Amino acid sequence: MTEITSKLSTALADRYKIERHLGEGGMATVYLAEDLKHKRKVAVKVLRPELAAVLGAERFVQEITTTANLQHPHILPLFDSGEADSFLYYVMPFIDGETLRDKLNRETQLGIEEAVKITTEVADALDYAHRHNVIHRDIKPENILLHDGRPVVADFGIALAVSAAAGGRMTETGLSLGTPHYMSPEQATAEKDITHRSDIFSLGSVLYEMLAGEPPHIGGSAQAIIMKIVTEPADPVTKLRKSVPPHVTAALAKSLEKLGADRFETAAKFAEALGNTGFSLGVTIDASVAKSSPPRSWVGAIAATAVAGAVVGALLWSVVRPGNERQLTTTYTRILLSRFGAERMPGFVDGAALSPDGSAVVFPDSGEGGEWQLWLKEQGERQPIRLEQRTGRNTAILPYARFSPDGQSIAFIDDGRLKRMARSGGTVVTLSDSALYDATWLDNETIVATGFDGARAYRVPARGGPTEFLYENPSDRYFNHLSALPGGDALLFTTQTQDLQSAQLNIFDITSGEVRELLVGPNAAWYVASGHIVYATIAGDVFAAPFDLASRAITGDAVPVLEPVRLGTNTFRPDLEVALNGTVLYVPRGGSDGPVFESRFVWTDWMGATSEPDTTWRVSYIATGGMSLSPDGQRVAYNLLDESGRIDIYVKPLPDRAASRLTFEGTQNIRPEWSPRGDSLMFVSNRLGSQDLWVQRADGSGGARVVVDRERPIWEGLWSPDGQWIIYRTGDEAAGRGDILGFRPGSDTADTELVATEYEETSPRISPDGKWLAYASDSSGRKNVYVQPFPNVDEGLWQVSNGGGTEPLWTLNGRALVYRSGTRVMVADVNTASTFSVGAPRMLFSTTAVANDDNHYYAVSPDGQRFLFALPVTSGLASVDLVLVHNFLAELDATLRR
Repeated sequence: MTEITSKLSTALADRYKIERHLGEGGMATVYLAEDLKHKRKVAVKVLRPELAAVLGAERFVQEITTTANLQHPHILPLFDSGEADSFLYYVMPFIDGETLRDKLNRETQLGIEEAVKITTEVADALDYAHRHNVIHRDIKPENILLHDGRPVVADFGIALAVSAAAGGRMTETGLSLGTPHYMSPEQATAEKDITHRSDIFSLGSVLYEMLAGEPPHIGGSAQAIIMKIVTEPADPVTKLRKSVPPHVTAALAKSLEKLGADRFETAAKFAEALGNTGFSLGVTIDASVAKSSPPRSWVGAIAATAVAGAVVGALLWSVVRPGNERQLTTTYTRILLSRFGAERMPGFVDGAALSPDGSAVVFPDSGEGGEWQLWLKEQGERQPIRLEQRTGRNTAILPYARFSPDGQSIAFIDDGRLKRMARSGGTVVTLSDSALYDATWLDNETIVATGFDGARAYRVPARGGPTEFLYENPSDRYFNHLSALPGGDALLFTTQTQDLQSAQLNIFDITSGEVRELLVGPNAAWYVASGHIVYATIAGDVFAAPFDLASRAITGDAVPVLEPVRLGTNTFRPDLEVALNGTVLYVPRGGSDGPVFESRFVWTDWMGATSEPDTTWRVSYIATGGMSLSPDGQRVAYNLLDESGRIDIYVKPLPDRAASRLTFEGTQNIRPEWSPRGDSLMFVSNRLGSQDLWVQRADGSGGARVVVDRERPIWEGLWSPDGQWIIYRTGDEAAGRGDILGFRPGSDTADTELVATEYEETSPRISPDGKWLAYASDSSGRKNVYVQPFPNVDEGLWQVSNGGGTEPLWTLNGRALVYRSGTRVMVADVNTASTFSVGAPRMLFSTTAVANDDNHYYAVSPDGQRFLFALPVTSGLASVDLVLVHNFLAELDATLRR
């Protein structure tokens, strides 16, 4: 028994026998006890000592007494309260059950009827309390107990009693009344007068989580959540769960209105609306406006990135405060390295690293056969030296390298494994076999690395030892860049959403585990010794801001520095690296004389081992629309973007014969798909002015003919394995953002809607036996892979991926589904003998170099033993302006003097 528990037991010995500690709450510690007088189990809740010290016993007991008379079947009654030996406590019945939080942690989402029933009964309790002038102020799943299937609300009036007892001294308690995810806007902005409509908002937030699996507003910190509650409307619940009935959706939306006067007048009317199937708001709730559709073409992708940069820039300048910004003068030394004539220099900076003193750069570059190798360029040496020949399973993966704090060692990622070697070369030591992607080296001989999934961060001892989990991002965000802070106990990291619409800079206190948001906008950031943070945005603009290490806070205005930098073709990380001493290496935006990347084809087996069918074949980067392998595995069809901006389809016989151009009309010919016999190709073309589906013989003979011409634009199409069906996917915003339809030429007079919802469906694929349809959909809030019977899709629905998934492909025997999840290639075993069943997905290997934009940049061989990938390869130094900057800190210090 701890000292505090022992002391409490002694203080309450005449009334209660403390049996054991049950848990911690926001305001109190909870103990199971026996009520000695009444011979019953009770829960004794003891206020936190620092809170009790501010409140004072007399005022707290006086205030809590006013709530003791609440008697309602869904309100947990108050048995007792008081003060004993400096402990402020209150006593409630012990409920031998679970909280709603426990149930949500286990089940994530509840049945719609169950969620509405719980909400209705809690609303009845709230209405009763409100009529007795008691506002709960802290409705959340933790305060809703489930006893024999019946919800009981705990801690009624406790928050009010604490607030009243503290008077104007609430800031001294360090306590915010209300839990961030469930706070009403008026609570979040600390309004003085909180009404009963605040509880209605909180209850609506709880209902939203029961239905959607997450609260209506989420963020990486309490401050971020509160900002969203105050400024952003909640997404319609149907965006995350389409089966929620319209009247429940409307009632929930009304309960979550920002302005209290726009919510329900009473909790009883909220409950009534939930039970009234005719209830509506009189307006249409459009889930599609809450999420932008992914780019549909090469040009669309560029435009979407520019829009994302403009949005982030607007948010960023709201932090910078227009009118206070200052422009740096360019007095630092700027050297254009591409004029120095070295045989090998970085073709891009993403993946490279400067030593802390700026005297060397380590970078990846492709060698003969296209495999990545690590190179080291020392200051004063004309040519770099090769440090490491790639021997990993998947030589297509770029190895990210990082210097140690003393600059004498280099850590790098080799096929997901974290390795270490001396700067001078020599023995390579494997530190971790985990699937890792990027890393930063801290002062305390610790390396922090991110996983391939982009969601998690791990800690690895720099001398070797166990890999330890540190942190997991919210489900909608992915790590983009890590950078250590001096001291060894904190780091900067940036995250962005997969659609590139949002990025933010965070600080992570490794000792406490606390993550705090610093800025909206940056997608990479570095601390420099002058006491500044240098960061780049999604648009490639570079800024600097003063930063205090002691408080770990930005202490002044950010200003633009340098010139805009280029973004990585696939990663969208900036081609920028900043050393601790302020040395900068970057590639200017628009500084290329030619393409940075070319494309090549690479075979990869199930273990990740690679080979290149034609080492002499290189073309400009394969444009949006992907590639397709013929049924016999002997030819690959793909589309390329030329210098004029048009996209055409080519066919290349494997392994090493020359490719031939198939299309010559229109300006956009994309998404080639082979016919079941391999004699023809189906593709999307705009040659008639709209996005239609065309077919042409694969050898180029004869003319192309249109096979699907609809009012809605079409973005991909394919045949069923028996050739009887044509399945196609639309892409218009107004009517579903991407629906899958099909028809039988010569038999059907109308299309069959296979998957047509308000969500976006992409990448349809029919199983080899023709009985099952696989596709990707964002109906759960993020893209996942699903399977339904074909063509009778109403007979079942199975979710295959559980952590995100796109671009499904069947193996030829139909026994497995392969798909991509971020940088990972995943596989799930399936059984289609009678009904459908699917096993747990497992990762095969990672493909960080492949674009991840819902286009098939890979294919499965006919024997199911290999995968063909279209991979980028650097095209050499001549295409890049590489800039090295010295004396940067003096400029920063003079301009951003604090």
